[in-house]
Amino acid sequence: MAAMTATSVVPSIGSIPKQDEEWRAILSPEQFRILRQKGTENRGKGEYTKLFDEGTYSCVGCATPLYKSTTKFDSGCGWPSFFDAVPGAIKQTPEAGGRRMEITCAKCDGHLGHVVKGEGFPTPTDERHCINSVSLKFSTEKSSE
Repeated sequence: MAAMTATSVVPSIGSIPKQDEEWRAILSPEQFRILRQKGTENRGKGEYTKLFDEGTYSCVGCATPLYKSTTKFDSGCGWPSFFDAVPGAIKQTPEAGGRRMEITCAKCDGHLGHVVKGEGFPTPTDERHCINSVSLKFSTEKSSE
């Protein structure tokens, strides 16, 4: 059995079903466009692209912890990049062509970005989780591990 080096794809457990009107009430127009309509923010414009403080990046839609700062790296792509997610926090769905996987929050199904594999970055997974900053909320609070 091969060792698992990337985030496991798991089914949504305890998902948050909401109608568009409910999402519009809690998200900004830009957050709604990205999380609910699968948009992409402009390259290099995101709040967290160059942030490398210690902490946790959570889903702006449902507050689920998604990424730890220890997995963030500077890929130079213009969006926050991570090499792995918090176990069970995301879902990956293949896109046409198979090179990229769409990433969504496992709890609220909000669109986060994409996974690109095999680019040769010196990371443990050789994956780049390219995430829209507007999909995230950063917290410096330490978790009890």
